[in-house]
Amino acid sequence: MFLARRLVLAHFWVAFAAFAVAILLGEWQMYVRSPLSAWVSDPEYYYRSVTGHGTVMGYVLPTLVAMGFGYAIVELALKQPLVGLRWAWAGFWLAIVGTVMAATPVALGRASVLFTFYPPMIGSPFYYLGVVLVVVGSWIWVALMAVNLKAWKSKNPGKAVPLAMFGNVAGAYLWAWTSVGAAVEILLLILPAALGLKDTIDAGLARVFFSWTLHAIVYFWLMPAYIAFYTIVPRAIGGRLYSDTMGRVAFVLFLVFSMPIGIHHLFADPQVGAGFKFLHAVFTAMVAVPTFLTVFTIVASVEIAARLRGGKGLFGWVKALPWGNPMMLAVTFSFIMLGFGGAGGLINMSYQLNETIHNTQWVTGHFHLIFAGAIVIMYFMVAYDLWPQLTGCKALPDSLVKAQLWLWFVGMIVMTFPWHWVGLLGMPRRMAYFDFSNPALAGQGWTLVAGTIGGLMLVVSALLFVYILARAGKGEAAPAPFTFSTAVHMPAATPIALNGFGLWVSLMIALTVVNYGFPIAQLAMLKDTSVPAVPIGGR
Repeated sequence: MFLARRLVLAHFWVAFAAFAVAILLGEWQMYVRSPLSAWVSDPEYYYRSVTGHGTVMGYVLPTLVAMGFGYAIVELALKQPLVGLRWAWAGFWLAIVGTVMAATPVALGRASVLFTFYPPMIGSPFYYLGVVLVVVGSWIWVALMAVNLKAWKSKNPGKAVPLAMFGNVAGAYLWAWTSVGAAVEILLLILPAALGLKDTIDAGLARVFFSWTLHAIVYFWLMPAYIAFYTIVPRAIGGRLYSDTMGRVAFVLFLVFSMPIGIHHLFADPQVGAGFKFLHAVFTAMVAVPTFLTVFTIVASVEIAARLRGGKGLFGWVKALPWGNPMMLAVTFSFIMLGFGGAGGLINMSYQLNETIHNTQWVTGHFHLIFAGAIVIMYFMVAYDLWPQLTGCKALPDSLVKAQLWLWFVGMIVMTFPWHWVGLLGMPRRMAYFDFSNPALAGQGWTLVAGTIGGLMLVVSALLFVYILARAGKGEAAPAPFTFSTAVHMPAATPIALNGFGLWVSLMIALTVVNYGFPIAQLAMLKDTSVPAVPIGGR
């Protein structure tokens, strides 16, 4: 019996409702910056919208999806009731209160600091306190994932932790550690200025602390998608997982290498030495290893499904793939966007090439392809796959689901590819408007028109997604038992190192201390580094 059904549904519905609002804000931003619209009367409205859009997409949506999916995994993969159900509801309500608390000053124009906070700009203290509450609610989830894993292990000594739960707990531990950076920045540096206790802030040190969170958070975002790649996709397309061990290795490598890399976002910041910037660039390249492992493993799993359907030859099996299956479409689209976005990321991480595209529309195109493209499309599929378990509804209509996926994929490509191009030409991001009557800029206006058209497709896709879920309603019949993908050849015994997290969490913490300890200590000991705080919207 799925006892946490209402809890999971609550997380998903709030996440997707907030997502629908945020995507409307994103489309408005693209429209008002394009030649299709007159300049926005007050640029602050634009930055207010960007802050709301980024905060929901960066914090609220992925956190609630990861929490809801995590609670579902506990009961469906471990086949045990969720331990700490009341605590889970407490974490949910903390996240909801925090979301409302943060959204209110943003809507009032008192916290237009973007989701990256950008000191020395200082918004309303309620915005930061709201973000902190969301994080605290998610920490309850982290603790519950650890508690439930321990409870399962005590009842199943020596058994291999199901792969879905292994990836779930890896994501929880990653989030617990990466969120520390932003939490320290808010509590020790930003809030004293926001509350009026100080008139200055050490912006350089604050940015280093946020970089602790800034890039590793991407891998927290992608953990639900990667869990779906390994444990849902092969089963959904009628195949088997190529390797359970490969999945475990990928999850622990993300845990280790996701953390000590954030300073590659600060290549243009003079406060951090060149040596540590280069070190973070090198470690950033290491994150490609679990990604390549995943691509290989999932493509091999897809091939297995095709050959089980009669596929022959070196490449003839591709024709035998179940292209009419929405999950097959989704994983294909996700991998295409992951490939293009990852290729762009190679430029971002390069200590030399980054200078060409730093703070341009290229960066916006890159992270939208990775997160909004490759990751969010798998969030859709997680919801679709779990919906019969959550509501008892019949199978969702394939035709509508496929239409929704095609709209999302095409819209994302139409929107982001021109951003990459215009970024190479030097168009800056975070600009409220451009003067396209200037001959030097007139030839670039089409890229924002294309972005607006692509964004409109994304809006239609997002609303169609919510419609499909709402239309499914609640059913009367009990759904068929939920199963995760099984490997072609399960290992006779899972190595201890790949059945727990002690070694990997220790390595994660150690590498973080090595790569961040000296820069943080050096900046903290420097004198006269603070600059005047710049209140946004009045205190």
